[in-house]
Amino acid sequence: MVERRPGLSLLSHMVLILGVLIVALPVYITLVASSHDTQTIVHPPMPLTIGDHLVENYQAVLTGTQGGSGSKAPVARMMTVSLICALTISLGKIAISLLSAFAIVYFRFPFRNFFFWAIFVTLMLPVEVRIAPTYKVVADLGMLNTYAGLTVPLIASATATFLFRQFFLTVPDELVEAARMDGAGPMRFFKDVLLPLSATSIAALFVIQFIYGWNQYLWPLLVTTQEDMYPVVIGIKRMISGGEAQTEWGAVMATAMLAMIPPAVVVILMQKWFVKGLVDTEK
Repeated sequence: MVERRPGLSLLSHMVLILGVLIVALPVYITLVASSHDTQTIVHPPMPLTIGDHLVENYQAVLTGTQGGSGSKAPVARMMTVSLICALTISLGKIAISLLSAFAIVYFRFPFRNFFFWAIFVTLMLPVEVRIAPTYKVVADLGMLNTYAGLTVPLIASATATFLFRQFFLTVPDELVEAARMDGAGPMRFFKDVLLPLSATSIAALFVIQFIYGWNQYLWPLLVTTQEDMYPVVIGIKRMISGGEAQTEWGAVMATAMLAMIPPAVVVILMQKWFVKGLVDTEK
């Protein structure tokens, strides 16, 4: 039993407020920087209040009319590329993992456990480890600067397969027998019984995989050379000029703020399902 004491309650709120301030401070600094011109930002001390170039900077990056010597690809286009890639990766991972876990748990075939462990071992082979041969295959197939090249090598997930397998193993055998007596075939059982039971797990996994797909950096850096195929994370890097060339830091900060919005919206909208999927077993 947890006792309610005014002192402990005050202390816990102070710790929470301190934590929020620490997390929010870099975001606030980025927001402030996105509202000033470059000269104001690079000459210390930088103001800590919103400046006069807020709307101007955001309009410039969204339409690709910002100054500086870095990339001038429209951020609206970059965010569209990132959104398509994140949705394809997250939905593709969920679909493939659901079907592979369903086959491993509910079908009897030779070397079933071997195939499961073969999938599981791929956890030790992320894209970063096999990046050279994966790039060679993608290049030979002519998939550079395409959505297929950006997403297909990242779409399989041993982690999701393992999580769905463990969940399916907890489904009571009585449900399987009841569906069989009702005349349901394997795919009907999968669609009408397993998918509804897995809804919260799917939602939690979607949030995790969407953020994973949105934040991809190394792989898109290799397979994209055209500005119209840059995801927004790569776009931020390309907007930063090297050497003595001038970087439009206001535009870079505005792009960083815009890049935070879609993952934040997904987390906020699916927060309830996300928490439920991690802690609840709804059967």
